[in-house]
Amino acid sequence: MTGKDIQKPLPPWGNALAGATGAVLANAIVYPLDIVKTRLQVQVKRKKSDSEPLTTNDEHYTSSLDALRKIIDDEGITGLYSGINGSLLGVTSTNFAYFYWYSVVRSLYLSSQKIPGPPGTATELSIGAAAGAVAQIFTIPVSVITTRQQTQPKGDKKGLLDTGREVVHSDDGWTGLWRGLKASLVLVVNPAITYGAYQRLRELLFPGKASLRPWESFFLGAVSKVLATIVTQPLIVAKVGLQSRPPPARQGKPFKSFLEVMSYVIEHEGPLALFKGLAPQVTKGILVQGMLMMTKERMEIIFIVLFAYVRKVRDNKLRQVADTAASHAIAAAARAKDILPVIEK
Repeated sequence: MTGKDIQKPLPPWGNALAGATGAVLANAIVYPLDIVKTRLQVQVKRKKSDSEPLTTNDEHYTSSLDALRKIIDDEGITGLYSGINGSLLGVTSTNFAYFYWYSVVRSLYLSSQKIPGPPGTATELSIGAAAGAVAQIFTIPVSVITTRQQTQPKGDKKGLLDTGREVVHSDDGWTGLWRGLKASLVLVVNPAITYGAYQRLRELLFPGKASLRPWESFFLGAVSKVLATIVTQPLIVAKVGLQSRPPPARQGKPFKSFLEVMSYVIEHEGPLALFKGLAPQVTKGILVQGMLMMTKERMEIIFIVLFAYVRKVRDNKLRQVADTAASHAIAAAARAKDILPVIEK
């Protein structure tokens, strides 16, 4: 196997598989943080004058550690993993779709350039946004179901399919599975900022390096995710509110837009509440993005070597088939020469 074979770039689906593998491993490790940040983001502090609970879970959490402790006390350790099956399914499909289309769009852009060179920041962000939008359209139903599962109170826990049926049988019908789509499409700027910043920082800090060390990938992934999370946190809070079960105070009436969710949060808690859950969101983002990019870099190397080996085996087999066919042809020609003089006699 030559160095030239190993240096061949991965096909889009190879990049997608590497990205999805890294995302699943990273999200599975930090999933309890995902539960905590979702519970914090969906809650609205109840005032003494409020006759009905403002959120589906009447338990109020004062911090990430308080949420962690109360969830364990109330639901046990398993409460920290509510909806993990749907979440990992969503992570797999979303990241596979994202990395696939990101690789396709980026490759098309680079091949169309007359003068070879890396895309600029604006172009990198646009490529990421386009890939993220396509991924969200196809994978948001899983996100809706997972958010519902994560915010279901104790005693009302349901599986993936039952939660999906609950959404479909609500007032929204089948369209309920795409609740928060507009917010999600706006939020494609999050991965766009993340991966755009990652690429730019990589070119600035590690120019010319074909592959990064694990700590370098982790550092770049963590920094880029923090920047993206801080910018988009209010929209993340609004999206969670849209996708969760309507609070009792609204008599089952779902929110119609992310602006309505934001107005509801500001009315009851003030504008700073749009950044609630920021600490676990950033912590999760740092760990997930850092581990994702670190794992993705490693997986890409593994897949490149694997594909090079498969190509070598395939080429050897094709060569053997060609050699066998040629030897058969030569043997047939020799037999034909031996037969021809006998026929002529």
